[in-house]
Amino acid sequence: MKAPSGTVPNIVGVHLYLERDGHVLLGRRHPDSAYAGGSWHTLAGHLEAESATAGLVREAHEEAGLVIDPADLELVHTVHLVDRPGARPRIGLFFRARHWEGVPEVREPDKCVAWQWWRARDLPEPIVPYTRAAIEGVLAGRPYTEMGWPRTGGAR
Repeated sequence: MKAPSGTVPNIVGVHLYLERDGHVLLGRRHPDSAYAGGSWHTLAGHLEAESATAGLVREAHEEAGLVIDPADLELVHTVHLVDRPGARPRIGLFFRARHWEGVPEVREPDKCVAWQWWRARDLPEPIVPYTRAAIEGVLAGRPYTEMGWPRTGGAR
């Protein structure tokens, strides 16, 4: 089915906000990664004709060996962004897992070279900018962030 004229499909990504004792899990992206090489980022992926929670459960297992029940996921932040002028818009859904099984392990070394727990209030650099914005939003209790959109005078 073709999108109506003027419609721009958004890329939908799912992200895992995994928190333990005030620390959040971040992965160091492979230096040769096409996007944000060498930067820290949450466990994340794009959906593949599946629900957001099913996609995140799949990604958590594929990328880090974690087992999560979709019922244990809670949407805690949404980011709507344009990375650069002319880029397709992206929507990032950040879910907190209330419970999970397993210890994070590098299972896709071509994409992620390390998993590490960081104090949520003392995040590493370099970090993907929208990841920082989402974590800060979660900590502040804000459910939504916009980034990269032209200012229109509307509320943010």
